[in-house]
Amino acid sequence: MTGARRLEETEGRLAENIVHFARALRKAGVKLGTAQVEDAVRAVEAAGFSRKQDFYFILRATLINRAADLQIFHQVFAMFWRDPEFLEHLIHLLSPALRREEEEQKRKPAERRATEALADTPTPPRPVKERQEIEIEAQFSWSASETLRAMDFEQMSAAELAEATRALRALRLPLPPIRSRRLVAAPQGRFPDLRATLRASMRRGGEIEQLALCKPRTRAPDLVALCDISGSMSVYSRILLHFLHNLALARDGNWRHLHAFTFGTRLTNITRALHRKDPDLALDAVSREAQDWQGGTRIGDALERFNKDWSRRLLGQGAVVLLITDGLERGDLDHLRQQADRLSLSCKRLIWLNPLLRYDAFAPVAGGIRTLLPYTDSLHACHSLDSLADIGRVLSSAVRHPA
Repeated sequence: MTGARRLEETEGRLAENIVHFARALRKAGVKLGTAQVEDAVRAVEAAGFSRKQDFYFILRATLINRAADLQIFHQVFAMFWRDPEFLEHLIHLLSPALRREEEEQKRKPAERRATEALADTPTPPRPVKERQEIEIEAQFSWSASETLRAMDFEQMSAAELAEATRALRALRLPLPPIRSRRLVAAPQGRFPDLRATLRASMRRGGEIEQLALCKPRTRAPDLVALCDISGSMSVYSRILLHFLHNLALARDGNWRHLHAFTFGTRLTNITRALHRKDPDLALDAVSREAQDWQGGTRIGDALERFNKDWSRRLLGQGAVVLLITDGLERGDLDHLRQQADRLSLSCKRLIWLNPLLRYDAFAPVAGGIRTLLPYTDSLHACHSLDSLADIGRVLSSAVRHPA
């Protein structure tokens, strides 16, 4: 490469900048080892540093091993080399009061994590001062994590919402298994297995020595989520979509498949978008597919579209349905009643998650809430981490709890 300068001949501290760039990638979520950083320094030393494009591909070839991290690498590299929009993004990150919801929706995938990784500079350790230890009664005190778990999502700041999103990864929904019509051999079974008994008797010339027993086979049910993304549910729907994304990627869940839909003025299938590994890419794909964000609410029309197009193929084997909405219907209540009745008859259990239950004086005054209540098996709050954790306890029980 003509005109290329070696690493030791360049002015400044290029090796230290490469190490700092690798730290920024780690903070953005890229899995990176020390050996890869050393290979990157040696590669730049061998190839030289003449053009920004060559330097970009050298670092990408040595530091990135997964295709899912390419978008994050591109954003971090653009900001690290002083992209013209970097200062603007940094000001918006450090000033939450100036940040608008519209600007957040226009960001590219993985751009938020790249900005936070570059803006997060380590603070120097403060000298530890000797002080007198005082014992206090902590019976009625609250830790930061306990306060966060009981806090309403709508009252959280940007940093608290990010911490709550990370805490959602540990939550699960333990669904009880469904008893199938098929039978399986069991020594302590309740029913006689005549076919197995006759097969065993043929080995002894038709003599029956022992009666074989069997029992019904159990299997994991499917989970279907219908999430309201209208204007009154904007804050809660975003955090609950993070919750559904974690459930879609969980390998230790006791359900077979997770199918997710959003509805406001129309129904949108977001199942494929939620199965992307990167949360930023998944939520960005959901925002592109669902075009009715923060619009009106047509619960009856959305349930009718689901019953006609998806009910038979998704609810035919005893699926559990999560209906996430505040119940503020703007359409015809008789139409909503018919579609809710059909949905409740098609699924195994209909669980309603309503953030309005955060109020102590909640009463089913709205017409949509009164219409949906008779057709749901149970009604639960979904406004905090503690309320979402309580849902798992209810779903783990095979008993139907009236709403």
